[in-house]
Amino acid sequence: MPLVDAELPEKPKLAVYKFSSCDGCQLSILNLEDELLELVDTVEVAFFLEARRRVLPPPYDIGLVEGSISTPEEEERIQQVRRDCKFLVAMGACATSGGIQALRNWADVEAYKRMVYPEPAFLKTLETSTGIASHVFVDFELRGCPINKDQVMELITALLIGRKPNIPTHSVCVECKRRGYPCVLVSKGEPCLGPITQTGCGALCPRLSRPCYGCFGPMEQPNIFSLASRFEALGFAPRDIKRLLRTFNGYLEPFKQASDDYEQREDAEGE
Repeated sequence: MPLVDAELPEKPKLAVYKFSSCDGCQLSILNLEDELLELVDTVEVAFFLEARRRVLPPPYDIGLVEGSISTPEEEERIQQVRRDCKFLVAMGACATSGGIQALRNWADVEAYKRMVYPEPAFLKTLETSTGIASHVFVDFELRGCPINKDQVMELITALLIGRKPNIPTHSVCVECKRRGYPCVLVSKGEPCLGPITQTGCGALCPRLSRPCYGCFGPMEQPNIFSLASRFEALGFAPRDIKRLLRTFNGYLEPFKQASDDYEQREDAEGE
């Protein structure tokens, strides 16, 4: 159902859910501070265990989901969440790509369990950590690790008045140019992912003369291999480039596809 065709009641019910995550995206909502007071005047916060004990029964008009699906229990619970919510939003890197815990998707989970847990037989986990859209239909996705709190307000406002959310999808490099920040890649020769990363952070790391780490995932149509060729010219090996791509959004296409390609190159060099 298109977001712009929504017909919400006078005071819609809002639900905020947590799955496998660090709670950072929920904290971003709480960091709205003054805007949060306006929000609770506009919507009924019906389910948000991080913020309040009171729980109102479903159905809910808007559901915000933080975290990846990493356990059999979560796999079942997200199906019920989808049934309970008219509009479902995956917020943050974990909910949209599997998060940093998706690094296990390239590893042997059983070996991890044996090494880390004294009683691995009691641990119930899936072989992979995946985003919400891999399990249920998602109406909208908010990127970021964590999300941009202002984008949360933009999204909810757009839903309430029946228009498309205005969430930019251009690269972090555009933000650097607008704000007059020196290019880290050019001026310092450091591997910055800004040219292929979607904006949303306000170019926070380049503002501090640090390279972008790709917290908001790939921008629209990123030319990853062109940027990676620049990294190779700076002396970075396929293994280094693979590791750069496999961070917060490593399991999100096209980062995943490119990192898999560089893993193959790494294996070929080792033969």
